[in-house]
Amino acid sequence: MRKLFLLIIALQFIGFVNAQYEQDSAWLCENYIKKEVTIPMRDGVKLFTSMYVPKDATEKHPILLLRSPYSCSPYGENNFNAGLYMRYFKYYVRENYTIVFQDVRGRWASEGTFVDVRPFNPNKKTNQDIDEASDTYDTIDWLIKNLENNNGNIGVMGISYPGFYSTMAALSGHPALKAVSPQAPVTDWFIGDDFHHNGAFFIMDGFSFYSGGFGYPRPAPTKVGPRQNIRIPSNDNYESYLNIGALKNFMKLTGDSLQFWKDLYAHPNYDDWWKARNVRNFVNNVPASTATLVVGGVFDAEDCFGAWRTYEAIEQKAKNNNKIVMGPWYHGQWASTDGTHLGNVQFGANTSIWYQNNIEIPFFNYYLKGKGDLKKLAEATVFFTGANEWKQLEQWPPADKKDEPIYLQPGGKLTWEKPVAKNSFSEYISDPAHPVPYTENVHFTRTRDYMTDDQRFASRRTDVLTFETDVLSNDLTLGGTVVADLLTSISTTDADFVVKVIDVFPDDFKYAGSNANQSRDAGGAYPMGGYQMLVRGEIMRGRFRKSFTTPEAFKPNKIEQVKFELPDVAHTFKKGHRLMIQIQSSWFPLADRNPQKFVNIYECNDSDFQKAVIKIYHDGSNSSNIVLPILK
Repeated sequence: MRKLFLLIIALQFIGFVNAQYEQDSAWLCENYIKKEVTIPMRDGVKLFTSMYVPKDATEKHPILLLRSPYSCSPYGENNFNAGLYMRYFKYYVRENYTIVFQDVRGRWASEGTFVDVRPFNPNKKTNQDIDEASDTYDTIDWLIKNLENNNGNIGVMGISYPGFYSTMAALSGHPALKAVSPQAPVTDWFIGDDFHHNGAFFIMDGFSFYSGGFGYPRPAPTKVGPRQNIRIPSNDNYESYLNIGALKNFMKLTGDSLQFWKDLYAHPNYDDWWKARNVRNFVNNVPASTATLVVGGVFDAEDCFGAWRTYEAIEQKAKNNNKIVMGPWYHGQWASTDGTHLGNVQFGANTSIWYQNNIEIPFFNYYLKGKGDLKKLAEATVFFTGANEWKQLEQWPPADKKDEPIYLQPGGKLTWEKPVAKNSFSEYISDPAHPVPYTENVHFTRTRDYMTDDQRFASRRTDVLTFETDVLSNDLTLGGTVVADLLTSISTTDADFVVKVIDVFPDDFKYAGSNANQSRDAGGAYPMGGYQMLVRGEIMRGRFRKSFTTPEAFKPNKIEQVKFELPDVAHTFKKGHRLMIQIQSSWFPLADRNPQKFVNIYECNDSDFQKAVIKIYHDGSNSSNIVLPILK
């Protein structure tokens, strides 16, 4: 009877939602017209653009521009974008914004040649010198001059790859561009976003993205999406990627037509080609007249690095009004209707709705409409998990942050005191034939929930080192960059190092509420007592320990320092919890396997892969530690 009652309630709710969507859709069609145009760039290339323009002529309207390589579909002036009434964009149209979507150069219905993360050109001299900043400038200029009833103010926003185009827009320097919001912006594809982390190749994301259709050439403008050309014949990516083997075997699968895929293989080190694609090098060109709101997710599996570091670079190099918002979100979750949880971890409130109504919409309203004020918008608005609370901060990292090392100890202990033992180490055998999985579950595509996954499965492996504090007698809050400082020796000439910061819940932990101990995504009960929540994890390719530009082999069995940054954290380890650190040398198939031999990994053979004995030292002379950004 109870199940029947719940089914009836669910059906009634679905009916209500559908009715609301129909009402909002009807309102949009009654109050907006859609226009499709091709806007000429300075070199003559025309970019396909869809414009949703208010019919209201009693006032002048601001323009919100979104540039994307993923299509401004649906095409056709009678086909309206459902996102304008099914998601929070409906609040923008209720505010009578003109909403403009554009296919970037060389994608979908736009002319020209597409270049992935096209480098910014600070020295443009002729009309043939173009980049994404100039294309944005020319688009804005056309819109201001040709759209009736516009108020002369334009904003740009975008998530992920469109976040990159948003940062490029901020570099355009057009005087009508008043506000830009790069959200989870692609920023540096070698150091920390999407396809590489500290030089380690994120093979699962990279291969699925480019072979899944994005990377294949489009010979002429089109409104038809690409077909997926390569399908892996298994529902278990761990097994499939392991069976495919070395990276050169993935290249054989993709063939010769994926240009950027070939570029990835051709540039194994952080050379000038990569540096030209690091937008942080150019944000000094953001004018003071353009305000920026950088948005990201603390648990974004794709571009967490990009949000933190884009904000940091603009703050250091530009002189504009620059703010950051970081919530407890997966990639783009802030634009969803549900920001209450990620996987098994709950946040205590709908953080997405709060953000949309309290930060993003007021931000654009203020700069584009002169409506309201931003006195309550802090320099940094950051959600701290664990405590489940927003903090409005005057700077990031917070002014009261103090970096303190916590030391690895013999016997798997973790304490604030430097170890005193002599010649003390923990060791494990890293075997590329049996790499450590990044998540416990079998899956076909990379999960977004792994960023908060339970790490108990890894604690049970012999090739994962675990260090743990005693039960905390007081809350411990971290806010800023975590630094891993490992003293290690390996038996071979190369290895990777994965460091994970973990919150160990008490054995009797339960969330409050009737559904407190259920994984909503999984649809069933999950034991939260003793949960080992991944707070932050990161990988470092050992060969880059001294320089990302000039890799260097390890000398077998020689103690060396491997020191690297993990993306910033914002988390409170509550009283009664424990802090855990895990160290391992594979994270598969999230990251490609290191053959543990100093060879070009993109060209090596399956026979190059070998076992390595990894030692992590914790003695008075070689005191491995994790530097934690502690808020007092």
